[in-house]
Amino acid sequence: MIKISVVTCTYNASLVLKRTLDSVYNQYYTNIEHIIVDGKSKDETLAIVEDYKKQIENKGCSYKLVVVSETDKGLYDAMNKAIGLASGDFVVYLNAGDIFHDQKTLETVARAVEEAKDDVCVVYGETNIVDYNGCFIKKRHHSVPEKLSWKSFKNGMLVCHQSFYVNVSVAKKVYYDLNYKFSADVDWCIRIMKYADKNNMLLVNTHVVLTDFLDGGLTTANHKKSLIERFDVMRRHYGLIVTIFMHVVFVIRSVFKHY
Repeated sequence: MIKISVVTCTYNASLVLKRTLDSVYNQYYTNIEHIIVDGKSKDETLAIVEDYKKQIENKGCSYKLVVVSETDKGLYDAMNKAIGLASGDFVVYLNAGDIFHDQKTLETVARAVEEAKDDVCVVYGETNIVDYNGCFIKKRHHSVPEKLSWKSFKNGMLVCHQSFYVNVSVAKKVYYDLNYKFSADVDWCIRIMKYADKNNMLLVNTHVVLTDFLDGGLTTANHKKSLIERFDVMRRHYGLIVTIFMHVVFVIRSVFKHY
């Protein structure tokens, strides 16, 4: 039975954190560790985490809670710290406010790994967008491909970061590039998949919704800067000509969506 490391990075996240903690706590699958990397929050975030920790201890839950609170260089630095701390077989990032789609989500992921015939690098699935009350808003505008590869992301980030479970042994070789402030997750996912391709490892599609993603977030709040970074990420991995062509396609699609 594989062990899954769930990572939640926080900074002043008291308004949305509890829903995420409850989502992990209520999973049927119990061979997990929950790593919380906090950037020295000034609100009630750490108090909420401590209450959560006591709840786990009182119930005698089998999974481990790891909490680190210290200053960092931003979200992706915190994510890199989490990779270093992870002791599981697979790691997934569930940011404050995001939740697993249902109580069987981690069971589904573990089963997908165990049923695979070869070494698995990534397990992935669909994502729903929800509001602060957890109510469904829409599906992501990108459709998850039946077969995913590193080349797939030239069409955009087809799989949400929170629905992208990575083999920990691979993640510890491929850290986030801190030169990117808003799109290091896109670059990281591509480099993870390149590693899988080079080493003949599988990318496994679960064919189900894995995550309910809270509408908003760091990238949404900095949309213009994120787009500039994503252009650079695509240029690095796919070349300038392909990147320019795909962005022309993106613009045309966007125009026709409004008609």
